[in-house]
Amino acid sequence: MYGRHHIRIARPSGDLAAAERFWVDGLGMDVLHRTPAPPPDGPGEPPAAGDGGNALLMAGWPDAGWHLEFAHDPRDPVAPVPTEEDLLVIYLDGPVPADLVGRLEECGGTRVTARNPYWETWGVTVEDPDGYRLVLSTRGWPGGGARAGTDTGSGTDTGSGSGTG
Repeated sequence: MYGRHHIRIARPSGDLAAAERFWVDGLGMDVLHRTPAPPPDGPGEPPAAGDGGNALLMAGWPDAGWHLEFAHDPRDPVAPVPTEEDLLVIYLDGPVPADLVGRLEECGGTRVTARNPYWETWGVTVEDPDGYRLVLSTRGWPGGGARAGTDTGSGTDTGSGSGTG
């Protein structure tokens, strides 16, 4: 059960085109899969069996162990309900490029102040078009840079949850 597994992080989106612009054009992910919404079977009728009714966008990096799924059901949309603590953290193991933050903003993102001051110290927080937060962290993570719990200065990694760092 334990070990290396692929992870899909799925959530609703109010606008798949806006999500694609932010995550693919802004962050540089690839579109891994796309499913358009099925045509309606008739006015007010549910989708045919097996359709699911969702338009999907799956974005990620081909060599990553995870990808994002954005779903939108035009017949029965689920509104995204993010909080200030719904974070996707990407550990860059180095400085956050200013041009990347600028591109995310040009592609529909909004730079915001993190609720947890830890992320203000160790990263940049950008809200996506659905209101979910992406943290670009200057920290590293095991297997991809610095060890967890360490940094390039001093202190320990206490950035998860809503506690203070």
